[in-house]
Amino acid sequence: MDRNLGATQAATRSTDSESYGDLYPLGRGSDGHQLRNSSTTTTLSSTDVPGHEDFILNTNFPDDWRSPKNDPPAGLVDSSYYMSNFVYNPCPNGYRLPTKVEWEAEVSSWISKNPSGAFASPLKLPMAGYRNKDDGSFNDVGTGGFYWSSTVTSMVSGGWANGLLFWYDSALSNGFKRANGLSLRCIKN
Repeated sequence: MDRNLGATQAATRSTDSESYGDLYPLGRGSDGHQLRNSSTTTTLSSTDVPGHEDFILNTNFPDDWRSPKNDPPAGLVDSSYYMSNFVYNPCPNGYRLPTKVEWEAEVSSWISKNPSGAFASPLKLPMAGYRNKDDGSFNDVGTGGFYWSSTVTSMVSGGWANGLLFWYDSALSNGFKRANGLSLRCIKN
């Protein structure tokens, strides 16, 4: 896609707030919680479809918005199948989240491995920040980009998944707690 999911336009600069889009915890579909003005709740969901529009906060292990957490089937830890074949894939039909390997290949093509490189790439990735799972606050808006991949990690030790992080003078693959709200940039299947 030429923009973050929920953005009203493709980025015209790295701090273009109209290009920031929505912020999703990993594995939750579009139901209103992803909007930057959504309310919060501390009640975890027992299903993939919580039935409300609140962003779910969680300060406790395993740091997921669901209880129990929803891990992919064994053997599908680094597979686009996980996020593209379940009802809660928020990407439009025919699109999916990139894998960790696909994000790493994208970063390797950048002239500089930092926010300038992210915006100079054909994807024009903005610094949309993220929504904190602990208190619902918005962090690093205008200073960093945080994007989910479909790669789920540390299945035994907690609710982690992999994503792309770029801020200050770096861009790297990084683990994030699944209850945090990150940007989504969907790619065609």
